[in-house]
Amino acid sequence: MQATLAWWANWIGRCSYHGPHREAVLRSAVTLKLMTFALSGAVVAAPTASLPEAIGGDRNWDYRYCWLRDAALTMRAFVGLGFQEEAASFLQWLLHATRLTWPKLQVLYDVYGHTDLQEEELGHLSGYRGSRPVRVGNAARKQIQLDVYGSVVVAAFDYVESGGRLQADEAKLLAGFGETVCRTWREPDSGIWEIRGPKRHYTFSKVMCWAALDSLVKLHERGRVRIDANRFRRERDDIAAAIETRGYHETLRSYVSELEGDRLDAALLLMGCLGYKAPSDRRMRATFDLIQQRLGRDGLLYRYETGYDGLPSPEGAFGICSFWAVDNLALRGDCDAAERAFKHILSFANDVGLFAEEIDVKTGIALGNFPQAFTHVGLINAAMALMKAQSASEAAE
Repeated sequence: MQATLAWWANWIGRCSYHGPHREAVLRSAVTLKLMTFALSGAVVAAPTASLPEAIGGDRNWDYRYCWLRDAALTMRAFVGLGFQEEAASFLQWLLHATRLTWPKLQVLYDVYGHTDLQEEELGHLSGYRGSRPVRVGNAARKQIQLDVYGSVVVAAFDYVESGGRLQADEAKLLAGFGETVCRTWREPDSGIWEIRGPKRHYTFSKVMCWAALDSLVKLHERGRVRIDANRFRRERDDIAAAIETRGYHETLRSYVSELEGDRLDAALLLMGCLGYKAPSDRRMRATFDLIQQRLGRDGLLYRYETGYDGLPSPEGAFGICSFWAVDNLALRGDCDAAERAFKHILSFANDVGLFAEEIDVKTGIALGNFPQAFTHVGLINAAMALMKAQSASEAAE
């Protein structure tokens, strides 16, 4: 026991975050480490399956796998906290697991890099508090999600920016993913939220395709990858033009979930966090305000409007979306509002500082699989953005 305690004390002692919310950040960092498979560096979404997103409902999924959509923000958390060894292992796993399908990417993998994760219903089990069906495996493995290309490439870019190095074969893999983006970004997909049913032209998927090409152009300019830079720049600019003309609703004065649609999606807040457009930009501010108006409840955010995914049962407020709002407030310099929002969200943690995927707005209880890596990644990144903004504000005074 003493050896174990000493190991964890030594590990967490490497954390470079010394901001005002250190206890919550350390708790989240330890949680991410505990959900990292030691033999590969893979980070599972959650160690549980079929914990419901509404008690008695049927939104019960198996999250014991690794989602590529989480890659960019997970890498940002690792490098931002100074855990370079974990960052390196995570990137190596990402690029190793994707070799078999290169230059295409799957949506999710198990910790060994396998993708044959057939979804099944276990009819002999009653489920958590009667929430059926109980599912193992995940049918999202069959989907096409174009946002994952941006997640993987942005993860690699952040790793390089933090001082990491790419091997020649890794650089070739990344360039190949960029080629796939150039060929496929005009196609519909299933989006970051893995909505089942017909594929759609999700605005956020286009944003992440833009982020993939933008990151590859920057890596090329730094001499880290070799690409047809002029072609990638043209495709990147074409994606931006589509987003600005078809993904922005002039009447609503907001970016919208789908090209030429009129619904909202909290994932659009990541447009500011990932560098597509500054959160202080006029269009981003208006989008933020409308998302808060339509998707906000008691200082928390739902990811989209009720009924959008076609499922009959409700769901809770989505943990990481609420932290994305904090990120936006901090990045545009609204430090006081960001601090208040951050503390409010922290009040929904359980007695040992853990978060599930979602939060029941009425009762405050945790919903969905638990603990949820994505939520804790959001906490870490929001805390770092807030600390940086507060430091900049103090320096300006």
